[in-house]
Amino acid sequence: MGTWAVGPFGNDFAQDWVEDLQESRDLYFIEDTLNNVLQAETTEYLEAPFGAEALAAVETWSRLQGKGGTRDEDSARVDEWVTEVQAKLSKPRADIADKAQRVLALVLSEASELRELWEDSEHFEDWRTTVTDLQRRLSA
Repeated sequence: MGTWAVGPFGNDFAQDWVEDLQESRDLYFIEDTLNNVLQAETTEYLEAPFGAEALAAVETWSRLQGKGGTRDEDSARVDEWVTEVQAKLSKPRADIADKAQRVLALVLSEASELRELWEDSEHFEDWRTTVTDLQRRLSA
């Protein structure tokens, strides 16, 4: 995986996910991503590509709720997408919020390959702080 930043959009898997998001005009793609990741609750292992996509999906959901993180070059296409679709969406959905929290717990768990990869780097604490900040923003 090509990674250049600890943020949720700072890697190739997330940017590929964002490219696919551009074809969506509702919550289906976000929810589908979360549902796919939640299958790891029963398989007991979350592979890195799915973990990276999960973080991108949860951060996108967070931005739709007005609780987005840092806006930067990596998030630019997501920020544009959010601006385009936000007004078209109905009221907040508690089921997606619950799935997002469960997904973040999986990404941070010992069963996460993405966590393992970050643990092997000197940037693990920065990455973990980014993910726990996302958890905090969603809970606020």
